[in-house]
Amino acid sequence: MTLPFDGAISAFHKNEAPDEVRKAIAEAGKKDVLSDAYPYPKVMGRSEYDEAITALQLELVKLQSDVKETGKRIVIVFEGRDAAGKGGTIKRFRENLNPRIARTVALSKPSDREAGEWYFQRYVDQLPTAGEIVLFDRSWYNRGVVEHVFGFCTPEERARFFGQVQAFEQMLVEDGIYLKKLWLNVGRAEQLRRFLKREKDPLKQWKLSWIDVEGLKQWDAYSDAIQETFDRSHSGHAPWTIIRSDDKKRARLAAIRSVLNDHEYAQKDAVDAPDPKICGGPEIWDA
Repeated sequence: MTLPFDGAISAFHKNEAPDEVRKAIAEAGKKDVLSDAYPYPKVMGRSEYDEAITALQLELVKLQSDVKETGKRIVIVFEGRDAAGKGGTIKRFRENLNPRIARTVALSKPSDREAGEWYFQRYVDQLPTAGEIVLFDRSWYNRGVVEHVFGFCTPEERARFFGQVQAFEQMLVEDGIYLKKLWLNVGRAEQLRRFLKREKDPLKQWKLSWIDVEGLKQWDAYSDAIQETFDRSHSGHAPWTIIRSDDKKRARLAAIRSVLNDHEYAQKDAVDAPDPKICGGPEIWDA
């Protein structure tokens, strides 16, 4: 089988990954969590997860009805390192929702025209109208992290972004938009394990990109950019919610609970608070 990028991920694992990362992957069982800093040694069991996700998705359907009836506008930003589980979490959010009400925005590289516009402009075009939920699979925070790490923006452009982002988000909130910023964080060994799995799975190889491959070598640069992003964009009107996603199941439940607990709606049943061991503010972020 031909591997994407000529097997660059396997080559990184073999030749460049830190010894402790290779050791963690080699010694772990399928259900083991690789990070010693993660509060659970094993991933959540399937039956426990299925019961919890079904109940939470029912609550999301109720929330959707409320959004439609009241004209609320909801924006949920999903950010995180590559392979942190953003796409899978978004899928579980939208799985039983009406795509005319809840839609995902995953913008590609800016066109020549977009590159010449105000940086936030193409994101403004995607904001929700009354009665709509928009989930951003990556967002304007590309400039704070990915574009910076790979040199896709100048230091001046990034400084301008940080100078404007809090005011931009405050305008959204003051206009009545509910803005939720979720950062899914995955450990280094778990990220590489997920990439190796994708590399060998023909049904998932499309998820890999050159950025993913090169990003494996930029762990520390990403960490520095992420920390600076939290320092400069975590605010009272638009705080970051960090979700430690070494266990995808627990991360999905925490993300949905975090959103649901922010809202009141008709026929709402009791929703547990997200697990504080894996969900909180930037203080729980683990580089």
